[in-house]
Amino acid sequence: MDEHADARADGAGRPAAFFDLDKTIIAKSSTLAFGRSFYNGGLINRRTVLRTAYAQFVYLAGGADHDQMERMRQFLSAMATGWDVEQVKEIVAETLHDLIDPLIYSEAAALIAEHKAAGRDVVIVSTSGSEVVEPIAEMLGADLAIGTRMAVGEDGKYSGEIEFYAYAENKAKAIVELAAERGYDLTRSFAYSDSATDVPMLESVGHPYAVNPDRTLRKEATAREWPILVFDKPVALRSRVGELAAKPAVSGTALGLALATAGTIWWLGTRGRRRRGSGLL
Repeated sequence: MDEHADARADGAGRPAAFFDLDKTIIAKSSTLAFGRSFYNGGLINRRTVLRTAYAQFVYLAGGADHDQMERMRQFLSAMATGWDVEQVKEIVAETLHDLIDPLIYSEAAALIAEHKAAGRDVVIVSTSGSEVVEPIAEMLGADLAIGTRMAVGEDGKYSGEIEFYAYAENKAKAIVELAAERGYDLTRSFAYSDSATDVPMLESVGHPYAVNPDRTLRKEATAREWPILVFDKPVALRSRVGELAAKPAVSGTALGLALATAGTIWWLGTRGRRRRGSGLL
């Protein structure tokens, strides 16, 4: 039997699938990908755009260990202090499909569809801010999203403080709490990540997978005999639909879900572009 096939005969709680986002589902840092959009929206200056581009390069070139993630957290927290939350949400909504859709790994999209077809909830768990993670999760057809939450003042702007940092052990704690709330059986659940900082998250489930692992996670996964997956095909939406349709290994249900989700994403994207062109946005 395929290890992804769901067995419910034992009466245990249902399993879920937990996915890291950056370099696991998409090929870049989700937050840093919006750098130019935030610049066009007047939130950051040109110098900060260059800093986000450099941070993206460092992140892609070597992954991010604890010290690098801490520096990135401090940089992003300082950058966002004073931003209007509603403006951030509007910018993300308006540019989401153009920026993120071409970055989604085809393999990750197919795997999400497979889990959904098996009746499992899909949960995106990312260190990026919830204002970025939640709409991306919705676009992917995920059921839930866990992201970093920054404190918002009475003026509707970020204060610079962090209410919840979705990182390392905090990710694992959030998953355990969510499992207790929704009745997930973590021993039968799945988790996917690229980073050694997510070892606690991977340890919290019965089926951990290392995806495009950094050097430390690859060593850890090899030692623990965790499966290692390589995702290397970020494919634009319409191309991905054609690719899925050409693969007989994808079940009819999974394909139907993927096509339905893809069609909705395409319609929303074109609708948003038409509305912007007509001056309604």
